[in-house]
Amino acid sequence: MAKKELVPAKQEKARERIKNFRTELVDYRQYFDRLKKDREDSQTVHNRAELLGRRPHHAATPENPYAQSSLPNASPFAPAPGTSLSFGASPADQTRESHALREQSFMSNTNAQLDEYLERGRAVLGDLGQQREMLKGTQRKLYSVGNTLGISGDTIRMVERRAKQDKWIFWAGVVLFFAFCWLVIHFLR
Repeated sequence: MAKKELVPAKQEKARERIKNFRTELVDYRQYFDRLKKDREDSQTVHNRAELLGRRPHHAATPENPYAQSSLPNASPFAPAPGTSLSFGASPADQTRESHALREQSFMSNTNAQLDEYLERGRAVLGDLGQQREMLKGTQRKLYSVGNTLGISGDTIRMVERRAKQDKWIFWAGVVLFFAFCWLVIHFLR
């Protein structure tokens, strides 16, 4: 447009506008990229916090159920702080009751965590089953494509035999790994 102007003043003014427009465009793109990066960073932080927040190991669950726990006492039968646990019982009975309540609280927390682990395991197993079915379907399609392209049956059988050998190698590695882990735990305790 600037080149088509006949008046030199208007032509210069149009070139100046184009120059300003291009600099603004570069500035806006840089600003957009900066905002996009900030958004990605905040989304990453949020996703990380959400993912790590689901993990139960960050909870302050004591290993010893008789230790003073910093967890809130969620039992509806637990006494309020500063009140007596039983009517007319000796202090030894009160400490025994408080230990039993702490142990019950520890066991219920452990039970809830184990339930969560089992549910995660079920979800992972279900996902693995779906992936296996998807891969089997893909394998069938590849075999049919291979047959269509003229790959011989001997080549396909050789590939299947190699896959079976790889599976045996994998499971042998799994057994050796667990044996090694058991030996480490057994002899380092």
